[in-house]
Amino acid sequence: MVQKIVECVPNFSEGRDLAKLEQILEAIRAVAGADLIDVDAGYETNRTVVTIVGEPEAVKEAAFQAIGRAKQVIDMTKHSGAHARHGATDVCPFVPVSGVTMEDCAQYAKELGERVGKELGIPVYLYDQAALLPERRSLADVRRGEYEALSDKLKKPEWKPDFGPAEFLPKTGVVTIGAREFLIAYNINLNSRYQEDATDIAFDLRDAGRIARSEPRTHRYMSGVILRYKPSENIFPCPYDGTVHASFDALEAHYREYHDRDLREELAFFDQEPDKLENAYVNKRGLFQECRAVGWVIPEYGRAQISINLTNYKVTAMHDVVEASRLIGVERGIVITGSEVVGVVPFDAMRQSGEFYLKEQHSSRGIPVQDVVATGIQSLGLADLAEFDPKKSVLGMPSVDGVLANMSVTDLVDEVSRPTPTPGGGSISALAGSLGAALASMVANITHIKPKFHAVHEKLEAIAMRCQTIKDELVRTIDADTNAFNDVISAMRMPQGTPEQNKTRKQAIQDGYKNATLVPLRAAEACLEALQCCEETVGDSLRASITDVGVGALLARAGVIGAVYNVRINLGEIHDKAWVADVGSKLDALVTEADRIAAVVDETVRAAF
Repeated sequence: MVQKIVECVPNFSEGRDLAKLEQILEAIRAVAGADLIDVDAGYETNRTVVTIVGEPEAVKEAAFQAIGRAKQVIDMTKHSGAHARHGATDVCPFVPVSGVTMEDCAQYAKELGERVGKELGIPVYLYDQAALLPERRSLADVRRGEYEALSDKLKKPEWKPDFGPAEFLPKTGVVTIGAREFLIAYNINLNSRYQEDATDIAFDLRDAGRIARSEPRTHRYMSGVILRYKPSENIFPCPYDGTVHASFDALEAHYREYHDRDLREELAFFDQEPDKLENAYVNKRGLFQECRAVGWVIPEYGRAQISINLTNYKVTAMHDVVEASRLIGVERGIVITGSEVVGVVPFDAMRQSGEFYLKEQHSSRGIPVQDVVATGIQSLGLADLAEFDPKKSVLGMPSVDGVLANMSVTDLVDEVSRPTPTPGGGSISALAGSLGAALASMVANITHIKPKFHAVHEKLEAIAMRCQTIKDELVRTIDADTNAFNDVISAMRMPQGTPEQNKTRKQAIQDGYKNATLVPLRAAEACLEALQCCEETVGDSLRASITDVGVGALLARAGVIGAVYNVRINLGEIHDKAWVADVGSKLDALVTEADRIAAVVDETVRAAF
């Protein structure tokens, strides 16, 4: 099961009084399971941006405690700063990281908003993906007029808060809680000390685009002559290819035919009107949506950087902007030396970039996740300026925390051999299945790179990728199986004597056995999936590797049978007959299918001898 991880980024209207700020931070640190991973205080803005990461319930609790503490220590009647604001806790967005959806985050925002309104008595607006009203999706619209407008704003029916009282609290203001995509703060490094070089490329990348030019006098596009519309002279330039058209209609048709763009939509984007273009700038959109970019120079690095905010990495990824910058750089005599992530980056974004580069080099993407991420780190040049540690900088990076799974082979074998009931057959069945999946992945990957197997290239890569997922799940199950049986042992140790204690203990034991049954049941299903991968691989594998698939199938079948053994022995302890019958019917089907596949693989392997 993928761990649920969410990020929350509350912004507090205090960036100067460190004692007050520390009280808010202490409220966050006091919540177990919520990690305070970044604090960015700004003196001029008089604002602090805090990043909290962890499981949803812990993060929600930390955010609530921080909002409550901010209400106590921040006085908005005395606040001033360069940043827009309308409350002691100004905004508080939830961001999906791993195992949660945007819909989940919107629900977390609503739950937190309702609690803040009810228990803290603070007016709450919901924004972005959590907005209850379409006109409240934009934070800028919700915050328009800022703190100074709240006294009148809260009296208007259309601005009734989503939660909390519709009254102006001079000391606290309001809080705006929402859900949004992860924002990646990302810099691209140039072999230049000139801000103009970075800015010139940044304008090509950013969604906001730039003023179009022609005939650059230097290597920089911005050194060219500014293009203008001149309807009075029948001059309508195209910013994308430099052609000049005699009428608006002709340019509009050219946009559609050659650039698949709508001229009127682009004019509206730049706040221009078709009938008011005389001497107006010709603008062109940047290459990427959800991308903001500027150029600057970092003196301590001795180089220029393109500073980028990727507001939705699912629309525009890190590798998109890096590769575009490399191509533009070649045209302008600039070398992209690497890049850096400011703060943290979601695992999904790193995986996305790693898989992009693996595909570009015609390598299989069905390799361990740490190898995929390592490919992304190296290809993006994330270690250009400083060490990049994925354990610290990649949020939701899959890892195995189990004691058993992290043992050496020798230590694990020794641990199994000791006179204790765990780890036992369930954990070893999961281990066997994980090794079966690993062998199937290995053979699929080895065969994948051979030219003679090009026809099944995509099939083999898909099998390898599936095997990696199965393998990782079963590795986690090595400890999960042991932990599930520990619940039974804990229940047996519960106090007994009174009727109530006996009833509670009996129910806990039954619940423990059911859980201890479901874990190996899922393990059996995953081992069968590994066995299916072996069947799909064996017919297309290299002859020299076909026995590896055979061994993988033997292990995967052993995993199925072993896990089924554990399920059956636990069923005898469960009193819910209907539940037992339902699970038992699944076991028969699992064993029958496992035997069938194992026989097919064995026959194919033996035929190759």
